[in-house]
Amino acid sequence: MAGRREPQLVRLQSSVFALPRWALLIGLIIRCVFRAVRFVFRYWRVTGPAFLLAWLGFNAGWKTVPILLVLVAAALSGWRVGHRESFDRWVRWPFASRWRRWWLYRRGWEPTMRACGLSFAHGSEQYWPRVLSVASSVAGDVVRLRMLRGQTPEHYTGKSAELAYSFGTRLCRVFSGRVNVSPRVHSGRLGAVVAWWERRKYGRDRPTEMTLVFVRGDLLAYVVPAIASDRIASAPDLARLPVGLREDNAPLHLVLAQTHVLIAGATGAGKGSVIWSIMRALAGGIRSGLVQVWAIDPKGGMELAMGQRMFARFAYSSLTEMAGVLDQAVDVMRERQNRLAGAVRQHTPTPQDPTIVVLVDELAALTAYLTDKDLRARIESALAMLLSQGRALGVHVIAAVQDPRKEVVKFRDLFPTRIGLRMTEDQQVDMVLGAGARKRGALADQIPASLPGVGYMVLDQRPEPVRVRFTHVTDEHIRDMNARFACPNAYRSGSVDQEASTSRPTVPAQTSAGRRTTVMPAGLLDKLRAEQ
Repeated sequence: MAGRREPQLVRLQSSVFALPRWALLIGLIIRCVFRAVRFVFRYWRVTGPAFLLAWLGFNAGWKTVPILLVLVAAALSGWRVGHRESFDRWVRWPFASRWRRWWLYRRGWEPTMRACGLSFAHGSEQYWPRVLSVASSVAGDVVRLRMLRGQTPEHYTGKSAELAYSFGTRLCRVFSGRVNVSPRVHSGRLGAVVAWWERRKYGRDRPTEMTLVFVRGDLLAYVVPAIASDRIASAPDLARLPVGLREDNAPLHLVLAQTHVLIAGATGAGKGSVIWSIMRALAGGIRSGLVQVWAIDPKGGMELAMGQRMFARFAYSSLTEMAGVLDQAVDVMRERQNRLAGAVRQHTPTPQDPTIVVLVDELAALTAYLTDKDLRARIESALAMLLSQGRALGVHVIAAVQDPRKEVVKFRDLFPTRIGLRMTEDQQVDMVLGAGARKRGALADQIPASLPGVGYMVLDQRPEPVRVRFTHVTDEHIRDMNARFACPNAYRSGSVDQEASTSRPTVPAQTSAGRRTTVMPAGLLDKLRAEQ
């Protein structure tokens, strides 16, 4: 029901006082001085060198100014050639940030907000969001702004395409909080002050502020190299596994502690890149005995057989044997429950009691596509137990699937961490990353087939997905890991469900000469030889 404002019977008008001219002149002088001082300190990177050159010109002669400029230009050129990374960090991008803030965003901010409907007028006054900071990098511009009253980040999400094209880019991502802000460790008294300032500046929750990221360069269009062998940690941090690169040029760290991981993507989307990136990050822990990987490859071992010496359990030829591996993982989980109950709330890995990672290459082959109902029920029961109770007990599940529908993956919601690679349908994006993920920028169905390993993840407890790319682990890398990072406690013949499985062992066995050999089905050996 619309309301109507009644006319005022008495019109109120403020009185006008005449100021003396000398008072008005003093006020104008004070305002000009204040603005000049603020300009000097705000743009000290420009005003400082300008004052220095003027001082040298008055005291040493104006001929020294061009000589000094040539020397500074030569020094900057040498710095750029000698150490490009520090030059970009301290010179190039700070100046580029201020230039773009003044030339691009400040000049075009007001008309863009009006055209996109993100500003409003109250009487004769026009209001629009205020730009707080602009940080430029090789990936793009991170614009921090303060929203108007009555606005939410969803208002900007719906106008992301208009904002992107208005400022000369094709993509604008909207984040409700700050992006890529990681705490730093400081020492000493000055470090304590700096840490306090960073907590005050970055650690406070500011609901009225948000971030726009204008993507200007696709860093993920290039292959991300695998981690060098000498940089693989012997005791990996399960809360920060280096597995790739983020769109903002920050390293991608996968959290495996206290979680399970679901990898979803179409054929050729790069699920193997994700799996082997995780395996390479865990390789040091596998060799030291802190981590055991129990691998299941329903595709006959074509994806995982090359690195089988890294696996403590490896099943690929018999579905019954695969079910036995899952049952054994459940037994380990229950044994730890009985042993750790009332003592600790979280398992701590040791060589005697390592973290167990159950790796399933194609999950649908064990659930939806399995025709044996009894075996399927057995596998689903074991997986449900591991997914619902195994996280705190050091038993984690990493599973890959092509079809993320609920009919195929019944316990999809039991995977806290999900990775969405290239999808075939736009509805699948929300199935994997959560409701509304595609609306918030996860365009996984538009990833080209020429970019395997590119996908979206939900990181840092934010609802907005982040575009990432996992490292490219080649066959040579896998062979090198298989030789240098073998599991010391690998399974030997006769220890996994021998009664239930009549097939031959599908894991490394010990020969009389002490060397490790692989017993594979004849059909799989023929496939491998044919591809070679």
